[in-house]
Parts: sequence; structure tokens; C-alpha cells
Amino acid sequence: MSRKQVFTGSPWEPLVGYCRAIRVGNRIEVAGTTAMKDGEVVGVGDPYEQAKFALQTIEKALRELGADMSHVVRTRMFVTDISKWEEIGRAHGEFFKDIQPVATMVEVKALIDPLLLVEIEAEAVLE
Repeated sequence: MSRKQVFTGSPWEPLVGYCRAIRVGNRIEVAGTTAMKDGEVVGVGDPYEQAKFALQTIEKALRELGADMSHVVRTRMFVTDISKWEEIGRAHGEFFKDIQPVATMVEVKALIDPLLLVEIEAEAVLE
């Protein structure tokens, strides 16, 4: 089965040894995605902006692999402050209002950078 990978230039991709997204057959897995651009956190202090940026990054990776957000069947959101769930959920809803994949949101102690407030994973299936 063929594998196609997408890289975003994150400083952690080569260090840790992973890619942003991978397509194997009709399945696409998108790694935990945060609001990092050129090594800097986007939307510092704003969980909505960080979630939106992460989802835009996921959307770009899916497109590179021949899919779009309508192919997403599951998301996982890791947040550092669950009391901000509505702001993160609002961003998620803007992308998935009509798609409604299964979704999980859990609070975690910390993410890789203390300025990061949310990290999002996605799984997609193409027919």
C-alpha cells in the first residue's frame, strides 16, 4: 500500500521523526497540530485563534493528500484549560458544523510550548 506524507516545516518534525499528515490507502491521519508558524506561536493567549489556525493547517494538509474537511471522521482536541472549551468548540464548529465528525476534547497539563493552548488531531477516510 502506498504512503504519501505531508510536512509543514515544524522544527519538531525532523527532531522527533514524524510528519504532519500521512495517507495510506484511503485513510489519512493528521498529527497533533498547534498554532505554530515559523517557530512562533500564533494567537498567543487566544484559544479560539489558536484552534482556528490549527484547523486551517489541518485543512491544508488534507488538501495536499487529496481530501478535504468533509472526509474527516474524528477529531481530538487537547486543551490546557477546559474552561475555554466554548472558544475552541466555536472554531471547531466553524469548520465542521455540517460535517459533524466524532470529536473528543480533553484537558492536558501542558503542550510542547507553554504559550500553546490547544492541539488538534484529525482522521479522515476517502471513499
